Formats: sequence, structure tokens, C-alpha cells
Amino acid sequence: MMVLGAGLLWGTVGPAEILAHSAASPVAVGGARILSGGLVLAAIMLVRDPGAFRALPRAAWPALLAAAGATAVFQGTFLTSAARTGAAVATAVTFGIAPVSTGVGERIMLGTRLSRRWMAGTVCAIAGCALISAPHGGGPTGGQGRADIYGIACGVVAGGCFGVYTVSAKRLIDSNVNMLAAVPVTLLLGGAALAPWTLSDLPELAGGRSLGLVTWLGPVTVALAYWLYVAGLRHLSAATAATLSLAEPLVATALGIEILHERLSLPIAAGTLLLLGGLILVSVRSPDGGSRSWKLVRRIPWVSRIVRA
Repeated sequence: MMVLGAGLLWGTVGPAEILAHSAASPVAVGGARILSGGLVLAAIMLVRDPGAFRALPRAAWPALLAAAGATAVFQGTFLTSAARTGAAVATAVTFGIAPVSTGVGERIMLGTRLSRRWMAGTVCAIAGCALISAPHGGGPTGGQGRADIYGIACGVVAGGCFGVYTVSAKRLIDSNVNMLAAVPVTLLLGGAALAPWTLSDLPELAGGRSLGLVTWLGPVTVALAYWLYVAGLRHLSAATAATLSLAEPLVATALGIEILHERLSLPIAAGTLLLLGGLILVSVRSPDGGSRSWKLVRRIPWVSRIVRA
């Protein structure tokens, strides 16, 4: 529920950026977002345990730097993708790629064995991403019948960065690093990397719309959402957590339709359903555990066929 809660909050990022019509560049907004969120978490940590930052072990810094770099690149690429392709498409592409990049990274870096249900859910995510990214007419890409290739490429890069962040965070958790101290460090370092863009657009960020946007994006979709995600990650594999984050494109799609009046074509609607299918497959417990939720889901004909295969 914590990871799903983080996904719900992250799903508001793309629509909020588009709705705000900020004069600042997406990279500047992303930098301001993680800087403000990191400062909120750092302030809370300083009040609770002032010595926590000094206690971070030296061995944790490679993973911290990897997470910080991934966070910085993610901000610029994801918000650029949302600005060019629309909130629904950008979020679906990014988080269709995220489970794949996370699963592969976890297998290589942590040696975790990937389950068949995770693989089935990932196949659904890939298929959904392909449908959403395909050329179409009348959708968020502007109704030209052509997908914005640069915007989609930015979404793919953002999905890869999400995987790097998740695997790095999981490695820190497995090493018993204090994540309440580690997370703000990664956010502040990532924000520092984007500081040249943020500072150059400071007058635009000080505007009413931009200021309101950053006020929502920083404390809520960074400080609160990242805390929920990392807390939930303690009890899940990195691959499962990344696939559960597919709740984000569902929220972004719903907000895109209802608030931004984005029109979704049939392929995008089908892709969204496939993403939902992947979310269901990885959110239930192993069939060997005999959980009620899994037994209910297995009654769905297409789920049963996938499990038997």
C-alpha cells in the first residue's frame, strides 16, 4: 500500500506540470522539485536525529551517488517527456520501461531471481508501452498521427533511471543504511547537479504558477512519495516495487482525460489496460502461499492461461 500510495502521488506530476503552464523549463522545474523535497526531508531528519547524516557509512556512497545521478536525470527527462507528449503518454512510457530496467538491474546487481508472475507482468508492461508509443491519431501527441519520438525517448531514459534508483535504494536497505538520512542526500545531490538550470530560470520559478507547482511537487510528490516508496521497498523486491509503481500511469491517464481533456486513442486505451494487468499480476502473493487475493485473480481466464504457461 505504501508503494501504491507513492505511485498515486507521482501520477499527479505530469498533469500538474501541464496544468501550471510554468514559464520555467522542465529541467529547472525538476531541479527545484527535488531540491525542495530534499530540504523538507533533511529538515525532518535533523530534528529527529541530527547525527544521522554523519553516520552514513563510507561503503554506502557508491549506491548513494548512483541514486542521486539517476534522480537528477529522471527529473529532466520525465518532465520534458510530459511537456512534449502529454501527461498520460509520458507517464505510461516511463513506467512501462521501469519494471524492465529494475528487474534486469536487480538480477545483475543483487542476484535476485525473477518470478514467472513478475515476467508475465513485465510482458504486459512492454506490450502496453508499445501500444502507447505507436503512431496514432487523436491522442495526446497532438492528433497528427505521429508520436513525438524525442519525447518518448526521454520517457524511456526516465524509465531506465527509475530502475537505477530503485536497485540502488534496495542495495542501501539491504545494507541496513538509514534511509531517512540516505534519501534526502540523494535528492539534494541530484538537485545540486541540476542547479545550473534551476538558477538560470529562477525568475520564472518565482512566478505564481511556477511557485505553486513546485510547492506541490516538492513536499508532496517528492518528500512524502519518496518516503512511502522507500518504506514499502523494505518489504518487497525492487522488481515488484517498480511494477507496483505502474499505478502512476493509471492516475496520470485519468487526470489527463478528466482535467487536461487529453483524448486517448484505442491503442493507448488498450495499452493502459495492459499496464493495469501487469499491476494486478505482481501485486498478489505467490500462488504457493494460497492467498485469497491470488485465488480470486486466478479465476480470471487470461490470468489462468498465463500462470499455466
